[in-house]
Amino acid sequence: MSQPIETIEGPAVAAAPLRRGQWLGRLWHNRNGRVGLLIMGLLALLALASALGLTPYSPIAQHPEDQLVGPSSTYWLGTDQFGRDIASRVCAGLLASLRVAVISVAIATILGAAGGIIAGYFGGWTDRIIGRLTDVLFAFPAILLALAIVAALGRGWFNTAIAIAVVYLPIFVRVARGPVLSVRSMDYIRAGKVLGYSPPRLIARHVLPNVAAPIIVQVALALSWAILTESGLSFLGLGTQPPEPSLGLMVSDARTLFDRAWWLLVFPSLAIVLAVTGLNLLGDGLRDVLDPTRSQSRGRRRRRR
Repeated sequence: MSQPIETIEGPAVAAAPLRRGQWLGRLWHNRNGRVGLLIMGLLALLALASALGLTPYSPIAQHPEDQLVGPSSTYWLGTDQFGRDIASRVCAGLLASLRVAVISVAIATILGAAGGIIAGYFGGWTDRIIGRLTDVLFAFPAILLALAIVAALGRGWFNTAIAIAVVYLPIFVRVARGPVLSVRSMDYIRAGKVLGYSPPRLIARHVLPNVAAPIIVQVALALSWAILTESGLSFLGLGTQPPEPSLGLMVSDARTLFDRAWWLLVFPSLAIVLAVTGLNLLGDGLRDVLDPTRSQSRGRRRRRR
């Protein structure tokens, strides 16, 4: 079983760095990027509303007199078997999923990109050691490796974040290593070595800016799969623990009540689908914006039509 995430490798994705205003403007004018930004902006606002306590009700407050009430003006998305407001719980579940996804991908990006850059820049035994460790992690199916790590560390959202970070760390190693192999042979790197620049200075000022594009794209793609993995682990009871809301846990609890209360399953599932879709579209948009060869090939295909 292969890793269930799209990876981007090789120097083809490496591009000259764009100024922030440039690529943000191009991203907005890209159809996939614009839709992804709008979806994630909406979901981020809902999660922020939960973090600031702006949801209609507390996500853990029970209203026994309003059990399994359908969507209405009082409870916009209905209530569950304990009378808890589904809208407030979905917002809190989004906050929990985004928290785990951001922390896990941040850890994987920092450690994985650093390992890939070091392996690609120095080569030799450093590259071989990091490469073998990466191959070992790639040998395990992603979900089984995450399950094993959570089982060893214990249940909880932070342990789930650590497990997801370990699973996706080798992906960032390979994504970073490929472009570095091409960049390190460039004339400006050789000139820097001749001038006596230290490796940390060359990596920070000249290598990293030129290999950042595929890493940025991979972050967006990894966030989508991190949300899906967190939801899956919570569905199995290994992620976020009750009474704290979690989208995966809400879907798990709703299975036996679907014939009586369809909204318990539909709305948390819809939130997961929107988050994964939005981040994938955002990743596609970033890839189009940051990879000039991809944009040029698409432009040629449009002109032929």
